[in-house]
Amino acid sequence: QVQLVESGGGTVQPGGSLRLSCAASGNIPSIYDMGWYRQRPGKQRELVVHVASAGNTNFADSVQGRFTISRDNAKSTVYLQMNSLKPEDTAVYYCRMYWGALDYWGQGTQVTVSS
Repeated sequence: QVQLVESGGGTVQPGGSLRLSCAASGNIPSIYDMGWYRQRPGKQRELVVHVASAGNTNFADSVQGRFTISRDNAKSTVYLQMNSLKPEDTAVYYCRMYWGALDYWGQGTQVTVSS
């Protein structure tokens, strides 16, 4: 089993920044893909960024150029840096670790962008 814990959410004004963290623990597979997803109010969960095991990333068009991702393998943690935040970025953000039949989700962290 793998546990994923997100943190770093909060309330920020439009144009502000937040950094989300996703810390993994437990029986972490040697190879895995990761992703950050979000679920906006009244919407389906959507992909924010996919990080392949090889390291290449694929951002949603809506966040391209504003969000970046980094990882600290020693801490088994992935960070999502969110800049130039907009009200439409308000959502619960989830991280996900998956490979083959393995599929783990964190509990989510709330991000609210409001003046």
